Amino acid sequence: MFEHVGYKNYRTFLEVARACLKPEGLLLLHTIGGNTSQVSFDRWMSENIFPNAMLPSVKQIATAAEGLMIMEDWHNFGVDYDKTLMAWYENFDRAWPSLKDKYGERFYRMWECYLLSCAGSFRARENQLWQIVFSPTGKAGGYRSIR
Repeated sequence: MFEHVGYKNYRTFLEVARACLKPEGLLLLHTIGGNTSQVSFDRWMSENIFPNAMLPSVKQIATAAEGLMIMEDWHNFGVDYDKTLMAWYENFDRAWPSLKDKYGERFYRMWECYLLSCAGSFRARENQLWQIVFSPTGKAGGYRSIR
């Protein structure tokens, strides 16, 4: 849901998250991200799929967290998200005959475009899928993810 926070609110979001954490607590920030800093989003996507969304950049997230939280870990799962979107598309397409009377062809074309274009954007490495672990003051001994 961080994609819906908006770049003007990233710092406030992290301030609220930090206030909710115990001193030894951790925040897992899961977000789709972009390779460059932007302050707007694709118009078609915003109007039809994700109103008021935008993809944060590494710089925007780091700037929002600077001096507020310690970044303990940052993983990029973007290369695998193409497979997820293709599986969603295949499930959607397979279920479509039972849905088409309720939703119509325009809906099908819109979601087909969304799922396939997003899969392509991850395959081309234009979009990323990040999981970032933050702590309020640094995890004693460092953070170790389970691997």
